[in-house]
Amino acid sequence: MKLTIIGSGYVGLVTGACLADIGNDVLCLDLDERKIAILNGGGVPIHEPGLQDVIARNRAAGRLTFSTDVKAAVEHGEVLFIAVGTPSDEDGSADLQYVLAAARDIGRYMNNFKVIVDKSTVPVGTARRVKAAIDQELATRGVQHMFSVVSNPEFLKEGAAIDDFTRPDRIVLGCDDDVPGERARERMKRLYSPFNRNHERTLYMDVRSAEFTKYAANAMLATRISFMNELANFADRVGADIEAVRRGIGSDPRIGYDFLYAGCGYGGSCFPKDVRSLIQTAGEYDEQMEILKAVTSVNEAQKQTLANKIVARLGDDLRGKKFALWGLAFKPNTDDMRDAPSRVLIAALLERGASISAYDPVATDEARRVIALDLRDTPEQLSRLTYANDHTEVLDNADALIIVTEWKVFKSPDFDGMKRRLKTPLIFDGRNLYEPETMNEIGVEYHAIGRGVRQAVKASVTA
Repeated sequence: MKLTIIGSGYVGLVTGACLADIGNDVLCLDLDERKIAILNGGGVPIHEPGLQDVIARNRAAGRLTFSTDVKAAVEHGEVLFIAVGTPSDEDGSADLQYVLAAARDIGRYMNNFKVIVDKSTVPVGTARRVKAAIDQELATRGVQHMFSVVSNPEFLKEGAAIDDFTRPDRIVLGCDDDVPGERARERMKRLYSPFNRNHERTLYMDVRSAEFTKYAANAMLATRISFMNELANFADRVGADIEAVRRGIGSDPRIGYDFLYAGCGYGGSCFPKDVRSLIQTAGEYDEQMEILKAVTSVNEAQKQTLANKIVARLGDDLRGKKFALWGLAFKPNTDDMRDAPSRVLIAALLERGASISAYDPVATDEARRVIALDLRDTPEQLSRLTYANDHTEVLDNADALIIVTEWKVFKSPDFDGMKRRLKTPLIFDGRNLYEPETMNEIGVEYHAIGRGVRQAVKASVTA
């Protein structure tokens, strides 16, 4: 099948590469000439494990091409995926300018029946707006072509996107029940049939329900995270261990273990943006979404948790203090710095006079770029942030280690070597990587999230 992917960012590249890998003829379009040049040169502008290999073999096979030619791209595909960005607008709503621009381009150049697939995360009612934009362009041209707009939201986890796409737990398709919608449904069913060989994973529904499903899924997951973080903060107060609590409630099959890990807040391109957008869209219908407002509020406060623990232990004036920082990306296996908790922590520590030496396995370049923008008005603070090429290097003469991202390389470090390098054997762990009892036994003062650690340390010292 001939497919066009409009937008060669994270979702577009993964979608295009994986669909080419099962034999389709895929053209990926992007107006960013630099990005297309990188892709045509054999590079990949984002970090996603396995993606470069999939792109390379399908480019070599001639099944995957990249272009900035809008007309050729629209004419190429019998199915056109809109996979452009939908960033948050100032009021929290999804900015649909790129989606609607893509729709107008389709209407400007389409010359036969097309299936237009909204792959971007979009609010309820977007398919209707896409259809209207295409209809307007067709009317301007004085032509009539049948088409259908389908909602096919993505459910890709950064760091595991290839596996999520090729072995999906569900494929959501929202189609109209008219004649064009039936044609679109059959075409999409044929396109996704290779992913349904063992059992049917496709969930068919109306377009609005499909659009809603994506937001509802991310809102539910964000809610679980914020709920556990709020419980963890209370556990710190009463001396309970949130990891024991997690096991206790997760063993209930009605609850399960997924997304019940306490930490220093969620970030990335999906949860913060999608929760805000759902709240804003609901407000347009006079629905207040009080739970989701609380989820957002809890998460923003949680990003301050590590800084608060550091201040409680070392004081508000951190001048002369140096911190080693492990992890910059919002999660492991990605270089995504959007809404990353590390950005909030770094700003808070630098504002109090601290110096920071940071390490991340893949996100350093992106972190350097976005944090320079965050701190562009405070160059003196920015000068106290440095980046290292090795996770042990940042430990030298640091007053404490702070862990923000749970990369595998951080999970079993050389603790004896760490203690020799650190000025003080002190760890603030925003991802609960280690056991408090083990840390006490080896003489490391350990402050985690919701594990009652300070009380244990004091008791050990007193004894």
